[in-house]
Amino acid sequence: MASWPEFAAAAPRLADAIRTLVHQYGAGLGYLATVRADGGPRVHPVSPVITDDGLYCFVVDSPKRRDLERDGRYALHSFKPEHSDDEAYLAGRAWAVDDRDRIAGLAARLRAAPRADWRLFEFTVDVAMVARHAGTAMGASRTPGPRRPTYQIWQDPHR
Repeated sequence: MASWPEFAAAAPRLADAIRTLVHQYGAGLGYLATVRADGGPRVHPVSPVITDDGLYCFVVDSPKRRDLERDGRYALHSFKPEHSDDEAYLAGRAWAVDDRDRIAGLAARLRAAPRADWRLFEFTVDVAMVARHAGTAMGASRTPGPRRPTYQIWQDPHR
């Protein structure tokens, strides 16, 4: 399981592309998939935060938070851009951050409501992917004919 900084050092162009897609509307936006207690998937919209120090998400008391507390496996998918079908995907494990200084610093930086019932989670990266869909604004092709998406994929070699 690689931390975000480890992943970004190993695949800087891919990390930049993912950060751009996740933060394309300013605040981070994505769909978080977690594992329910019965083993089924659960999907929720979230506001992930990618900094140079890590990949984080403040999660309020909810089924998704209980999923992460019980079973930290996750998948995160970016929101769709307005003018393309490009996409970013991450998967790995999440755990609750207990370092009060890190929580306070990130909360202040992001103006997170201090009295909200949220908990900060940090996410590792086991798999990262960006798909560029040819023929769209971000992945336009100059060659005629059928166009296929291109993929950049990274897997943690230590997992």
